[in-house]
Amino acid sequence: MKTTTPTTLLPLFQALSDPHRLQIITHLRTQELCACDLATALSITPSKLSFHLKTLKSTGLIQGRQEGRWIYYRLNLQQFIAIEEYISEFRRLSPIAPARPCAD
Repeated sequence: MKTTTPTTLLPLFQALSDPHRLQIITHLRTQELCACDLATALSITPSKLSFHLKTLKSTGLIQGRQEGRWIYYRLNLQQFIAIEEYISEFRRLSPIAPARPCAD
């Protein structure tokens, strides 16, 4: 199994830091959508959407499936599992110790 480290997750968090990309992810939570439906839902131009889809695809957060001349996008849940596992380690394995006294 692939080890998840902060370095390997950095591109994923960077991809998720944009409001348009978060909206795309939200729209893909329940079904596959083509680019035209995503552009309409987000009220952005196809070229702007293409940039954001490319970013999400390059990190593996989404996948595309071509059917005829259309590409249908869906979430790649394996990447979200990796993020979830990394974050859950903070809750499970990170006791919060009190700060040490500072030297005067």
